[in-house]
Parts: sequence; C-alpha cells; structure tokens
Amino acid sequence: MIEKIFNRSYENYPFRIILVSNIIALSIYIIGASIVFQIGLVRFILYILYILFLEFRLLKKSCTHCYYYDKYCAFGKGKLCALFFSKGDPKEFLKRKITFKAIIPEFLVSIIPILIGVVLIIINFNRWILIGIIVIIVLTSQGNGCVRWQLACKYCKQKKIGCPAAQLFNKMKK
Repeated sequence: MIEKIFNRSYENYPFRIILVSNIIALSIYIIGASIVFQIGLVRFILYILYILFLEFRLLKKSCTHCYYYDKYCAFGKGKLCALFFSKGDPKEFLKRKITFKAIIPEFLVSIIPILIGVVLIIINFNRWILIGIIVIIVLTSQGNGCVRWQLACKYCKQKKIGCPAAQLFNKMKK
C-alpha cells in the first residue's frame, strides 16, 4: 500500500525542477524589487527585507516539519532549511491549517510592486514598468501555477502524506 502511495513521487527532486521553480520566484522578486526601487532606496530595502522575512518564516515554520527536510524539494528549501534549523516534528506539518487569509502576505510580494507600478504608470507612463507588471502577473499566476501543479505538487511525497496548502488550493480549484 505504501509503495503505491509513493510510486509517483520524488525522494529528491531533479535539479531542473528546482532550477525552474527558483528562476520563477527570483524573477518575481527581482522585477518586483526593481519596480519598488523606483520610489526610493528605503522602500526597496524594506521590500527585500519583507521577502527575506517571508522566506525565513517559511523555512522555520514549514520546512522544518516537512518530509523534504534535508532533501531536495521542488524548491530546494529542504536542504537550505537543514543548514539553519533543526528538524521539527512531521506531525506539526499535518496539524497546520492554511487559509486564504494566511497566505495574503505571500501574495503581497507580487501585489505591492504591481500597485506601485500602476501608480507610477498613471503619474508618468513608462513601458518598462508596464512590461514588469505584466511579467509579474504572468509569473505569479501562470508561472507559479505551472510550477506548483505540474512540477512540484504533482510529485510531492508530503502532499500525499498530507499538505495543508494543497488542501486549500484544491478547495479553491473547485
């Protein structure tokens, strides 16, 4: 029975999946940061610190308890997490309940530069900012969606064991 559960899962994700998922995330961060930079260095630094805070929180609160702790998950964060934090209790991962409200901070990584970009375009049209906004929207919606459902979640052992995020997004899809 257990063999059937894990037969379509990765013990360690291939490098190509880790690379694609991180290129998409880093592209969103870099383009977002470049848009935020247009309104000042302090806001740019605050935006970067916000991203780092979210990544730190993810590693500490989720990755420490995940099946992929000290392994290569689709994002490579299991190995990264093991460098900074001790292994947590996998039961804690299963206990978590994720709501749409709880993931709003992650959505703000894209929403903040989009809103800033729209205001900047209204004040003084700039095609590069417009292109940046469009790219962020495409990467956040289609790029992340493809990574999550076609590359990451599809082959994830943690999802098969139990994943609160997968449960939330499956509800949203219906």
